[in-house]
Amino acid sequence: MSFNIGLSGLRAATSDLNVTGNNIANAGTAGFKQSRAEFADVYAASVLGTGSNPQGSGVLLGNVSQLFNQGNINYTQNALDLAINGNGFFVTSNGGDIGYTRAGYFGTDRDGYIVNNFGYRLQGYASDADGNIVSGVASDLRVQSGNQEPKATTALNQNINLNSTLASPSAWQTAYDSHLATNPGDADGALAAANATFNPTDPTSYNSSTSVNIYDSQGNAHTLTQYFVKTGANTWDMKVLVDGRNPDDPSLTTPSQVTLQFDAAGKLDLTALNASTPTGFSITNGMIGLDSWVPASSDGGTPPVWSPNGATANPEGISIDLRSATQFASSFAVNSVSQDGYTTGQLAGLEIDDTGVIFARYTNGQSKVQGQVVLANFANVQGLTPVGKTGWAQSFESGEPVIGTPRSSTLGALQAGALEDSNVELSDQLVNLIVAQRNYQANAKTIETESAITQTIINLR
Repeated sequence: MSFNIGLSGLRAATSDLNVTGNNIANAGTAGFKQSRAEFADVYAASVLGTGSNPQGSGVLLGNVSQLFNQGNINYTQNALDLAINGNGFFVTSNGGDIGYTRAGYFGTDRDGYIVNNFGYRLQGYASDADGNIVSGVASDLRVQSGNQEPKATTALNQNINLNSTLASPSAWQTAYDSHLATNPGDADGALAAANATFNPTDPTSYNSSTSVNIYDSQGNAHTLTQYFVKTGANTWDMKVLVDGRNPDDPSLTTPSQVTLQFDAAGKLDLTALNASTPTGFSITNGMIGLDSWVPASSDGGTPPVWSPNGATANPEGISIDLRSATQFASSFAVNSVSQDGYTTGQLAGLEIDDTGVIFARYTNGQSKVQGQVVLANFANVQGLTPVGKTGWAQSFESGEPVIGTPRSSTLGALQAGALEDSNVELSDQLVNLIVAQRNYQANAKTIETESAITQTIINLR
């Protein structure tokens, strides 16, 4: 009997040594979770139980469980290295074979798919052409490394202030007064004469100006310049040139023009704007439409000859939103300006936020969502089956995976540019190694003692 008890103790100590040795061997393995040997005692039993004075029959290995406590987060220089801070597992696919891991060694393969260091593809939600996440069914995440197509400008939004204390520009006022002096009562003619004096190279013919780039269908940048001329109390003319040319006819230098009127409080009078008759613009519900712009380019000659460059403007035109414009007694200011066009962009880098959203940054200053990493969690993570390569597989005991995005429900947050270290505490494992060794020696001594007793009995005469 003692032989079997000692032998079971040797087997248990050997299992303990194996588990401890495996923990020590993987102390530097990212995403590794240490194991623990769990033992149970053994008693001989019959149909009626073990009796009132049972003697033990040894020990057996009850279970080898894994401890899924958090490992330390170690920051790296790779933007696609990922660590989970909290619950959850990365979901990977190896030709359709789904696995789960905490090791976040990720990069891209030659086809742009995000893969781990064994070539397994990371799973997540893809995005559509507009950068919207398509949630529901996880698939292989892929980074689109091609150039971003240009976008023609469709809208220009501005918040500007025109200085109400300014007088009309000197060249404009001189032309206006000169015409009235020779044509008394011809106010319309005086205004036309004054407007005819506008010259973008002569700052005395306008009060203020500002410029912004707009883009055609091929991503070519064009400079749209607005010149503001005060023509009377609360009244301004806005003259617009694109690349110094007439927006509708690049062979001309005459600007498109619209009159802006402000009320006594300094706010833009939208009713007057809607009723105005601009040149080269359309007005719809307070929005100024640059509808007939012809993108052009110069031949570089002296003087230059301008002609259409083969690209087109946005078919619906460019909507200029000046509804928040003001006329206050302060200096001219462009408080904000934005337009939605851009030129061709090349992929400059990737960023992944703590919710798993993958942002692609381009050289044209734009960014686009390319997908979102998903995580999986289980009702019983102890029931997962280790399959090697720091991975686990679903089992009956683990239950079905619960798939979600990082930071949703009980799932942890992602940390990009970092890896989760092994949760093995090396000092603890070395102590366990000593204890397992002592247990092995003690059980071997039990067998040795039983052997000596048996030999003594055999030697009886």
